[in-house]
Amino acid sequence: MIMDNLILYRDGSPELKDPILIEGLPGVGNVGKLAAEHMIELLGAKKFISVYSKHFPPQVLVETDGLVRLVSNDYYYIKNCGDDKKTDIIFLVGDYQGLTPEGQYDLSYKTLEICKEFNVKRVYTLGGYGQGKMIDYPRVLGAATSQELIDEMTEAGVVFSQGEPGSGIVGASGLLLGLGKIESIEGVCLMGETSGYFVDPKSAKAVLTIIQKILNVELDLSKLEDKADQMEQFTAKLQELEKKVETSGEELRYIG
Repeated sequence: MIMDNLILYRDGSPELKDPILIEGLPGVGNVGKLAAEHMIELLGAKKFISVYSKHFPPQVLVETDGLVRLVSNDYYYIKNCGDDKKTDIIFLVGDYQGLTPEGQYDLSYKTLEICKEFNVKRVYTLGGYGQGKMIDYPRVLGAATSQELIDEMTEAGVVFSQGEPGSGIVGASGLLLGLGKIESIEGVCLMGETSGYFVDPKSAKAVLTIIQKILNVELDLSKLEDKADQMEQFTAKLQELEKKVETSGEELRYIG
């Protein structure tokens, strides 16, 4: 058997009315992944497409019960969201992004083909903006495919700062905007500030706070707040250990 570069398994084809797409694949601080998966859990979104690919690492993941599953990207949907009950959403989440530039382009273009199939007109990509230092109050920075979108997102609290991100947007979060613009699909990237050192639930919460305003949907963010508190306690202990090591001159080998 020769495996294609991309294999799609579908569980039905939901009837959706002009849905938006929210992408939250792994990235800096796993900010987008945390945010999108939190929405999926809270809203009860249903998986309807799984993508398997040569562009992912050659491995399976072992679940807590010992069963294995092949790594994948997955699409979920939810109908009638928001205060007006008129917003349909498709979510894209997964275990990995493509390992190569070719893989990134193939996977992103396949996403846009799915977008066109369901008449998606707007894409939100979620990610982290690594600052290399601890962030107490993360901003949500933005990039968009039109000035009209920039104006709309600014009203919702998104920051468009000249030179940020200076190095551009790498991976699916950027390609979906760039390729989408060519395909007449408008897009916005929402990037929560993060140190980039750890999984960052505080930054994911900041991104979802903006999403709530944009989509007029209420989300319970208490679980992310709890995770953020736990992470702050962990980083505080780490900083304390580093200070002790600097004072003693010993080498920090592990954290017990």
